Formats: sequence, structure tokens, C-alpha cells
Amino acid sequence: MRARKICTLVFCCLGVAAFAQKNAAISNNKAKRTAEITIGGKPFTTFVYTDTMEKPFLYPIYAPNGQTITRGFPWNPMPGDPVDHPHHIGLWFNYENVNGLDFWNNSYAIAPEKKKQYGWIKTQNVETLGNGAFRTTANWTNQEGKVLLTERTVFKFEERDGVYVIDRSTTLTAVEDVSMPDVKDGMLGLRVAHELELPVKQTKEYKDDKGIVTKVTANKDESVTGNYITSAGKEGDAAWGTRGDWCMLYGKKGGDTISIVIIDHPKNPGYPTYWHARNYGLFAANPLGQKVFSEGKETLNFKLAKGQEANFIYRVLIASGKKRLSGATIEKFVQGITQSSADRPR
Repeated sequence: MRARKICTLVFCCLGVAAFAQKNAAISNNKAKRTAEITIGGKPFTTFVYTDTMEKPFLYPIYAPNGQTITRGFPWNPMPGDPVDHPHHIGLWFNYENVNGLDFWNNSYAIAPEKKKQYGWIKTQNVETLGNGAFRTTANWTNQEGKVLLTERTVFKFEERDGVYVIDRSTTLTAVEDVSMPDVKDGMLGLRVAHELELPVKQTKEYKDDKGIVTKVTANKDESVTGNYITSAGKEGDAAWGTRGDWCMLYGKKGGDTISIVIIDHPKNPGYPTYWHARNYGLFAANPLGQKVFSEGKETLNFKLAKGQEANFIYRVLIASGKKRLSGATIEKFVQGITQSSADRPR
């Protein structure tokens, strides 16, 4: 399947659904290669784009009650952090196979002699746009710096009726013919704090496409309280490998219920996405990996010819309170993303 050239739909114009809104403030430190995002003077998240890491990411991410929703390891290890999957860091966007290069699994744990099999995402520029938004440009490269894809992304951060919102609109452009064959690991990924994981009842091993095995051990920690629910009504471990317009992870942290929702966009490739939602704390949307999730019934071998573009638009909601976000509330935010304006992230 080849992507069509379409305009990237960026941010919402909510219209009928009225929200009390606060835009974020953004402070870009070019020397440190970080951009700090705050809401009402309180920390929301930081965009980390240092070239010492294999990809840019948002970390840490805070809920409105001030609790962090992201695992600290490997960027800032915290007591009790699981240390599996060192490539899971904050909120990020990449893919396991781009012309044979693995962007998803790249981390400090890969031996130097094997690094040539892995890709890097190098941020070129971060430009603040006002109203809680900034634009980034980046190159998806091999180890020698050869560019396969260019990326243009616009982030917008705000608070709506007490809910923190991250809108991400990305355009990937092929510098050469690019193949992104159907694989399990991709594309929008979030690694959550230990308390928001689901109970892992038995130790299990996970193997990537290069045969590297990662063991996740069963947890008996009573602080682990997470649960998934999707727009299609799948719950818990049953959410993994199913399609849905949105998926929510919720659990207790800091005395409140934390809700995290990822919303897919109808014009994204592979919509509605498959949820690569693991009990050990990986919460990901993978629209391009279909074979493993459908048990072989579907396959999407995505390709871009040189100069062709593909657009990926997501909304992430983060809330805290006595109860999880209701389906009706989530649908208001879904309505917003589907009424977005047609601006390119230039």
C-alpha cells in the first residue's frame, strides 16, 4: 500500500463542544537541546532532542495533579523502575523497520558492532509558534548520517476543562524510496510509570525482529493498578492487538485515578489503529503493523516513493481525579480531532 499526498490535519477547532482552555508556555533551550512546557506555571513535560539519544522524546510527562505518568528509566531512573526495554523512554514516535533499519529498538544497550542495523532520528530545528505550539524538523538516518526520511512535526500543548492535551501532527517525506514493512513495534509509544502498569501474572519473554529476547518478570507489587479499555470495549490484556478509535490506560497514583488516552485520527494510515498495549507499561499505537495483531489475516506493507509524504496525527489526553475519564468525555475530544484544520506543519 502506498501513501497518498494529503494535507496534514493539525489541531482542533472544537466548535460545538465548548472547553475552558489554557495554552501552555514553551521555553526552548537550544544549548541544552530541551524545550520545557508548562501549564499555568506548573511543569507539563519537556521535549528532549539531544543527539546523545537515539530519538527525540517527551519526558517527564505530568498529570494535572502533579504526578508523573512516565517511567524514569533509562533517562532518570527512579526507585522501583523496571529496567526492561531501555529503548522505551517517555513519549516517542518511530518504527521498527525502515529500509531494513530498526529505529524502534535502538538504545545504549545495542553493542557498537551491531549499531549499523539501527536508525537514528536527529532533530534539526525547534521553532516556537505561540499559543502552546512548536514545530520541529528532523532527519531519520542510518549510522553514517544518510537520510531516509525527513520529518516535520507540530506539537500543541494545552489544558481543556482540567485535562492536559498533547496534539502531535507529523509528516514524513521520503528522501529515497522507502519501505516500512509490516512489523509489531511502532509507532507512537509511551512507557508509563510502574504504578500505571497492569498486573503481570507470569514472567514472559519478548523477541524483536533481530532475535533479541527481553524478559519481563511477573510483578506482585500492590501499587500496580493499571487497566486498559478501548473504544471497542476491549479491557485489560484483551486490548492488545485489537483495533479502536482510542484506547485509555487508567490506574491509581498519588491518591488519584490517572487517565491516559491516545486518540487515532481517521485520516491516518491503517485507521483505526491496532493497539500495541502491553501490561508491563508499553502503551503504543501501531497503524502499520497488522499481521501479528490480526494473526495473519491482514498485512500492510507500507511504502513511500521518493518525494512522497505520509501524515500521522494523534491526540493524547492526561487527566487526574477521583474517577477515570468517561467515554462521553473522551468522545468530545475525539470530535475535536476529527474537526481539525487543514494546515501543514511547515
